[in-house]
Amino acid sequence: MSRRFPCAAMAALLGLSALSACTTASEAGPSGALQVGAATQETFARDRESILAMAGNYKVTFDFEETVAFDPDYELKEPKLSGGYEVVRVIEDDGDFISLQHLLVVGPEDQPFVVKHWRQDWRYQPERVLTFIGGNAWEWRDVPEAERKGAWSQTVYQVDDAPRYGAVGAWRYEGGLAEWMPDKEWRPLPRRDMTTRDDYHAIDAVNRHVITQWGWVHEQDNAKLVLSGDPMALVREIGVNTYRRYDDFPVSVANEYWAATANYWAGVRDIWQEIEEANDRFAITLKGETEELYRPLLGLAAAVQEGEMDEAEALAEAERVIAGYVTPDVGRLAERLRTRTELASSH
Repeated sequence: MSRRFPCAAMAALLGLSALSACTTASEAGPSGALQVGAATQETFARDRESILAMAGNYKVTFDFEETVAFDPDYELKEPKLSGGYEVVRVIEDDGDFISLQHLLVVGPEDQPFVVKHWRQDWRYQPERVLTFIGGNAWEWRDVPEAERKGAWSQTVYQVDDAPRYGAVGAWRYEGGLAEWMPDKEWRPLPRRDMTTRDDYHAIDAVNRHVITQWGWVHEQDNAKLVLSGDPMALVREIGVNTYRRYDDFPVSVANEYWAATANYWAGVRDIWQEIEEANDRFAITLKGETEELYRPLLGLAAAVQEGEMDEAEALAEAERVIAGYVTPDVGRLAERLRTRTELASSH
């Protein structure tokens, strides 16, 4: 089941910091939450503040530039710069687990609309992390005790709440900065390349989140990998995603969208979580861009928001869609999801 913890929202309403309003893991007692020793409590609290600081309303720029070609016949592509407005909300907070949902606000000023964007889940001292292994496939990696001590995993999910990539790293506070940077991690192709290119297959990324006085920045140092034949790095790319606090855009449309669809998306997360927990390794059977998966799920959310479909009916259909695109390795789970969908449809 999904973990839901309303204290962050309550804190915002009361004008309190999330830390002062929420129970920390060290206070959680026998409920199953991670116990944090006194020696690490201050760092744990500071880490939570850093993660929660990424929530807010932002003007965002996405800036990517290829820098070094390793194939002598490869020509660097033109830089890609885009941007927009993004709302980041805390949707779950269990002390040692925090989930942040990103919502893009796009369209003309007189008719703005919301595009559900990516999600980032943070877990303190995780025993394992879900990692991308290429070809729209993922597997769990055990995290050794020495590596997870004092560290946080970040797992990133796509617009349809399917997984994207995950890694483990520690927050550091040096030179007046708060930053998190794990070891290298593999990632799927970004949509900016997935829809236009077929000359590489994965990204080997160095990923850094830095909290600033005006917002935060997501820095990347990416190597684009060719995995066919002898694996090789095709070209290196740098990326800087800048989140600058900004309120002068229709934030209300994002709030209205999430208020109408939050329960539906919580159910979708439950479906994916069940798949994750049932399998050491799994894949989506679609290759490349997974439009056949995410478009129906986004469409169901729109139907719920417009009152054209109730949540139970939408989730039954979402189960059917997701079950149709999981690998044969999860065949028994897929069959169970289909059975549940048929039962729900009959009532």
